[in-house]
Amino acid sequence: MSKSKPGLKGGARRDYYESDESSVEGKEIRTSLDPGIYDDKKGYSRTPSTGTGVTVETTDSRKLIFGKDENEDRGNWSGRFDFLLSLLGYAVGLGNVWRFPYLCYRNGGGAFLIPFVLMMGLIGVPLFFMEASLGQFCSSGPMTCWKFAPMFKGVGIAMVLVSGFTSLYYNMILAWSYYYLFVSFTSDLPWADCNNPEWNTEFCADKLPLIDCTTTKYLNGTCYNGDQFLGLWNDTMFTEVTGHKRISAAEEYWTNRAINMSSGIDDFGQPKWQLVMCLMLAWIICFLCLMKGIKTTGKVVYFTAIFPFVVLIILFFRGVTLDNAGQGIYYFIVPDFDRLLDAQVWKDAAVQIFFSMSIAGGGLVTLASYNRFHNNILKDSIIVCVGDTLTCIFAGFVIFSFLGYMAGRMNLHVKDVARDGAGLAFVVYPEAVTSMPGAPFWSILFFLMLITLGLDSQFAMLETVLTGVTDQWPHLRQHKTIVILIICSLFFLAGLPLTCPGGIYLLQILDNYVGGWTLLLIGFAECMCLTYAYGVTRFMKDIEVMLGFKISLVCGKCYGW
Repeated sequence: MSKSKPGLKGGARRDYYESDESSVEGKEIRTSLDPGIYDDKKGYSRTPSTGTGVTVETTDSRKLIFGKDENEDRGNWSGRFDFLLSLLGYAVGLGNVWRFPYLCYRNGGGAFLIPFVLMMGLIGVPLFFMEASLGQFCSSGPMTCWKFAPMFKGVGIAMVLVSGFTSLYYNMILAWSYYYLFVSFTSDLPWADCNNPEWNTEFCADKLPLIDCTTTKYLNGTCYNGDQFLGLWNDTMFTEVTGHKRISAAEEYWTNRAINMSSGIDDFGQPKWQLVMCLMLAWIICFLCLMKGIKTTGKVVYFTAIFPFVVLIILFFRGVTLDNAGQGIYYFIVPDFDRLLDAQVWKDAAVQIFFSMSIAGGGLVTLASYNRFHNNILKDSIIVCVGDTLTCIFAGFVIFSFLGYMAGRMNLHVKDVARDGAGLAFVVYPEAVTSMPGAPFWSILFFLMLITLGLDSQFAMLETVLTGVTDQWPHLRQHKTIVILIICSLFFLAGLPLTCPGGIYLLQILDNYVGGWTLLLIGFAECMCLTYAYGVTRFMKDIEVMLGFKISLVCGKCYGW
């Protein structure tokens, strides 16, 4: 007779049964809340009878008790919405605003939504649910949740390392946002024109409407159409002509003033003190919000998770009322179905899922590990995945309405002004608002949105590092404030090179190697572990007991694919 393998351990619930290949019907499940006897047909025969606090009815008639931590060693979320908003804030980050809209435009407009939604259903939702379920079931962070398969502990270590390195450069992006926020508190934005010799060059050009002319003939500085009679004159032949690319005032402010960008990574330079102060501020805010663990971050996210959506709605109504906004939205949503035959489009959709949903970074496992054991993580996962997808699409309407306005004002095609990443956030949008009434207000609003979007993700990544350390060495939980102070201080010092003129090149290297194939490999290793080392059927049974109802095996099959 073969000996059954040990099942997933329920973290703080050491009296939790170890699952095997047999049915869970009739098993007695004794947790700290003593939920009673579980039966496939009847569910739980009695509800929790211990604990104090406010009771919240769940979909399967069991009750979650808030007001007293179920896991006294690690603690729990004070309320369900603390976790849900933290999870939503972690998933909805900067990539939703500055990466997805550009990918959608570049990969066939509205047609890109087809592979994106398919990938979300086949990859995003199953992996998101898998990671969150793993953390909630084990009540452990990514470093210690692999006791059922010790050989895969390296996956958890990789998650913590990815979160740590990502938080280094992510906070630098927040530092840039703080810098732009502070300089926006002025009557005239500093990047509005080329009249600043401190950072403007002779190649700077105010973005005025370009002359629509079909000839190269000029007379007295006037451009004439080809069918106009101009008379006769002597042409001068030029044998050598030197041309220089004209640079916008906003781009020169970004490269020459904000980050003082050098010619290459070999010319690194000294830290820029303004960015050092902004980076220090970013880390101080992170420390203050994390010093009491999830009890403080769970309340902060009520603002940081909701405020970006309020700003997006405001910017949407402002954007669609701008001249030529319809042209930008047209290029964002009009489908080019021929692009679906390009494998690159499908690859971009799959990679965007990992970026957009923050999968394989350890944050999902960490946040869910502070849930109560019987929390309906399936419903939370679906809410967050749908919310993230809708946010991506809605942000595209907002961004491209401004791009259409900018393209119309400059008499250019939308493709000539569309950019992604930092170029969109710190060059294109700041340039677009300079010609709008009340430009400083719209600039302040935009960068406040970027900061709150980034803070939610930053909280989760730092909490992943903190949880990894305190789960590995539990005695440090009594000194969590000191631990997070040390982590933030070390990360601040490690991030100082990013404030140098050559720091932008280092940031690009970190972004390419930490957030690219690394996440895909970690996600693949997770699926291999739960599919072959532990078993999809056993994992689905564990989830079934945790939720109190069966879920479709289709979700489990997605892990095996």
